[in-house]
Amino acid sequence: RDTLDTQLNVLQDFNPIVPEKYRDAAVVMLGNLDPNVQQNVLNQLTPNLNRKVLLDTMNFWMDLELPTLLEVIKQVDVITINDEEASQLSGESNLVLAAKAIHKMGPEFVIIKKGEHGALLFYKDHPFFAPALPLEKVVDPTGAGDSFAGGLSGYLAAQQTTTAQAIKEGILYGTTAASLCVGAMGTANLVQASNEDFLKQFQKLERLRNIIS
Repeated sequence: RDTLDTQLNVLQDFNPIVPEKYRDAAVVMLGNLDPNVQQNVLNQLTPNLNRKVLLDTMNFWMDLELPTLLEVIKQVDVITINDEEASQLSGESNLVLAAKAIHKMGPEFVIIKKGEHGALLFYKDHPFFAPALPLEKVVDPTGAGDSFAGGLSGYLAAQQTTTAQAIKEGILYGTTAASLCVGAMGTANLVQASNEDFLKQFQKLERLRNIIS
């Protein structure tokens, strides 16, 4: 991916206010935004010993706001970034070494996305790999990462647990959401997809991982 220009537009002065009833949430997803905004959200949360905080970020913020981003990363449990961003953030070209370096920054779980080649979860010494669905048609890859993060965090919130097993299962749900996203422009596929559509896509992913035909 070559980013030629980034315009923040409505996000330039975005100042989210967390509603009172959500401030003790057990699962918090910090979307791919300015680390200052992410920190602002964290500052509004009330203590919750069972909370898991997920963070999505990208090279744009590493270039512009690295010191602030590193401070935010110290406070999160799960980070999702792509392979190029993992290398940039860690200074390591090898993804295993990159994950180890990012672990030391704070996150217990490091998820490294590889686009059409799936995603890797690094947790302790037990890496986990989730394949991406082979698709005949990709219309618009924009938003696939956000869909992945949304599917993952939504699954964890619905299960009310954030164990390593739940995060692995959540990665599969995130992968399913991303596979639906890329099939149409923008959010069209996600908005139109029914629970049945999602389940069918998820089952395709499950069959892909099954060694028994």
